[in-house]
Amino acid sequence: MRLFSIHVIDDEELIRDSITTAFADTYRIETFPSAEPALAAMQANLPDLVLLDIGLPGMDGLQALEEIRQRHPGLRVVMITAFEEIDTVVRAMKLGAYDYVVKPLQMAGLEATVRNALETVRLQNEVQTLQQQFLQTHIPCFIAQSDVIQDVMAFVGQVAQSPDTPILIQGDTGTGKELVASTIHYQSPNFKGPFVTVNCATIPKDLLESEMFGYEKGAFSGAGAAGKRGLVEMAAGGTLFLDEIGDLNLRAQAKLLRFLEQGEYYRVGGVHMKTLQTRVISATNQDLDAMIAKREFRKDLYFRLGVVKVKIPSLNARPDDILPLARHFMVEFGEKFAKSTTVLSPAAEKALLSHNWTGNVRELKNVIERGMLTAADPTLTSADLGLESSFESPESVADSSVMGFPPIPPDGLDLNALERSMEKYYIEAAMEMVGGNESRAAGLLGLNHHTFRYRRKKILSGDP
Repeated sequence: MRLFSIHVIDDEELIRDSITTAFADTYRIETFPSAEPALAAMQANLPDLVLLDIGLPGMDGLQALEEIRQRHPGLRVVMITAFEEIDTVVRAMKLGAYDYVVKPLQMAGLEATVRNALETVRLQNEVQTLQQQFLQTHIPCFIAQSDVIQDVMAFVGQVAQSPDTPILIQGDTGTGKELVASTIHYQSPNFKGPFVTVNCATIPKDLLESEMFGYEKGAFSGAGAAGKRGLVEMAAGGTLFLDEIGDLNLRAQAKLLRFLEQGEYYRVGGVHMKTLQTRVISATNQDLDAMIAKREFRKDLYFRLGVVKVKIPSLNARPDDILPLARHFMVEFGEKFAKSTTVLSPAAEKALLSHNWTGNVRELKNVIERGMLTAADPTLTSADLGLESSFESPESVADSSVMGFPPIPPDGLDLNALERSMEKYYIEAAMEMVGGNESRAAGLLGLNHHTFRYRRKKILSGDP
């Protein structure tokens, strides 16, 4: 079991020795007579807790505390003061000190303070571990190799640290906007609170306001006798994710703006103001600027929702992520369908890389699910996926045929032989692409099944 480490910074040798003697068997103790060498040591080896004397020579304790908070904002610091001077103690607490103790030190009291501070550290580390485990298990956005998505996720990790700053996620359909919103929530201080998702496009516009903000008894015809909590209320202390925010009607937009600015709202039919704190993350694939120009979306709400904007690139813009994501989904659906299919065939990889992913990650997931459901072998083939590879797309067929035409020699050429050679090539390529399924191969070449079978049989027999 790892021992917690404590840095003791005090100019009195007796104090340093006393604390070392008292805690040496329980914690790893390192002592410093002044702030400067302690700050330098923290750069190489950050402790779990700092015991910091206020009355230090050179840089005093309050200056050192301020420096520690700037360099290591999550580090717990307990101040040691020679006398309980209220102004100094208050300033230390405002600067971010966890607690304080007064000289002469009572070891029992100091031990309790240290124990409580390190219990907070332990819980914080536990939460971070749980967050990482959840993200690695549930968030495919992290299974990525491209620089573009890694930059996005690094930015997401930074903006997640605020508990209430509104964030607007923009991206095409299927890029994983809800996954990014979930990532923000589980990396935020609201980690233990609820993550409530609202798809504004699926709620009837005349019910949207009451669903979001709730309603009181008798607010409208059909309202429940006891009223109803709204989705905003359910997200208290956590995160409210508003997907398809562009579908929010103007009346609901006005109420949402008030809530974002002041943390206040009224239930439908209510007269008592309610207040709560939650982070609002919104997402859209619509052009909100165009909607603002048409007066379909409030400009002030747009600016408030987009305090921080996260743009999710399309899957076509990050091809390095296609195969890692595909393999991740293969593992997921292999467990779901109890399949031992674990390998992509070279043709399947080529097909995945050449496909135009207009549906983005969602389309890729659906393609892999279909393939894993129908796969009968340990290797997932392009036939299982039902995709055309790039060299067999209409554009590339045209390119390859043009490039494959030999120049006409001076003494001429056998056009019939050339046609038979091209026909044989494309029939064999189509059959390989679809794993030997004649009906699908015929479709790729624009032939009915009967004609395809006749021409293939003729080629295989070698008949002219």
